Amino acid sequence: MSKRTILVLEDGSVYEGYLFGAEVTAYGEVVFNTSMTGYQEMLTDPSYAGQIVMPTYPLIGNYGINDQDIESRCIQVRGFVVREECRRPSHWQSSMTLHSYLEENNIPGIWGVDTRAITRRLRSVGVMMGVITTEFSPSEALDYLNILPHYDDTDFVKQVSTLVPYQWEADPLPPPLMGEGQGKQGVATPCLPTSSPHIVVLDCGLKYNILRCLTRLGCCITVVPCTTSASEILNLRPDGILLSPGPGDPVLLDYIVETVKGLIGKKPIMGICLGQQLMARAFGARTFKLKFGHRGGNHPVQDLETGRVYITAQNHGYAVDPNTLQGGLEISHINLNDRTVEGLRHKELPIFSIQYHSEASSGPQDSTYLFEKFLEMVRRQH
Repeated sequence: MSKRTILVLEDGSVYEGYLFGAEVTAYGEVVFNTSMTGYQEMLTDPSYAGQIVMPTYPLIGNYGINDQDIESRCIQVRGFVVREECRRPSHWQSSMTLHSYLEENNIPGIWGVDTRAITRRLRSVGVMMGVITTEFSPSEALDYLNILPHYDDTDFVKQVSTLVPYQWEADPLPPPLMGEGQGKQGVATPCLPTSSPHIVVLDCGLKYNILRCLTRLGCCITVVPCTTSASEILNLRPDGILLSPGPGDPVLLDYIVETVKGLIGKKPIMGICLGQQLMARAFGARTFKLKFGHRGGNHPVQDLETGRVYITAQNHGYAVDPNTLQGGLEISHINLNDRTVEGLRHKELPIFSIQYHSEASSGPQDSTYLFEKFLEMVRRQH
């Protein structure tokens, strides 16, 4: 039997289970994801930086870990909470167990807890900070949690963004992360002139599948750090600019908002998830925190122009306030569960954004047409 461990939430609730992965103490904002598959993508999604993630599906690890379903250079979550952990995976691509993967990356997990009860609590109270630990008692864990920085007060984008610009070439070796206080950035050079559209991606915590989707559509791609200025981006002579997803509160990212302001009207722009929030804030709109966020692969979104409903994959805890939209932005998509903003477009400029993940495979490819729409916008402006 595995070692006993506990998950303690900031409201004092305690859940006892068993350790898997690394035997370390970890803290973060505790969130749940309703997808039935995709735990490896969850673990490596930079938008989960600073969070302890709990899938609601009860059996996790049953198809192991492979070398293909990696969305960034490392595991991004701080901890993993599951009902039942499988140590005998069955899949032809599996190269290791979930336990070994977490252990090698120094990430703790807890299994054997009632994930339904935790989910109900988070839906009722809202997302909370939490601690996974084998070394502290519940009261000690709560005291420890009370002295730690809160999720909403931390800029996680600088922790997950690339340190240096790079050209993407079909799953290259992972680039270095930026990290707090690391050295000077590298300098990107423009792509050599080709017939392929040159897309510059501002890395706020992007998933590799965004780059894979653009590559399949014939793009030349340059990825740049989150601190890259508008003039530096424009000096790369892009045909279009993509604002990536990423973690945390957009209120803390005014330095990126200023960059976006400098790009508006210069080139076609597409924003995804956090990219939408940054775009909205650049036009003067406000954002707010959702009670427990949208995380999963089954969120219905309606395109207001066509009336069509798409089943989308989502991972975000913040949204755009529709009552503050200005500067020519209008709503293009809405969430049919809670009527929150799921897409924006500009009435005159070649700019649009979505709150969900067009690179994810919920349909399995219902939303990839949005990349084609972006490239058609790029070609019209070229």
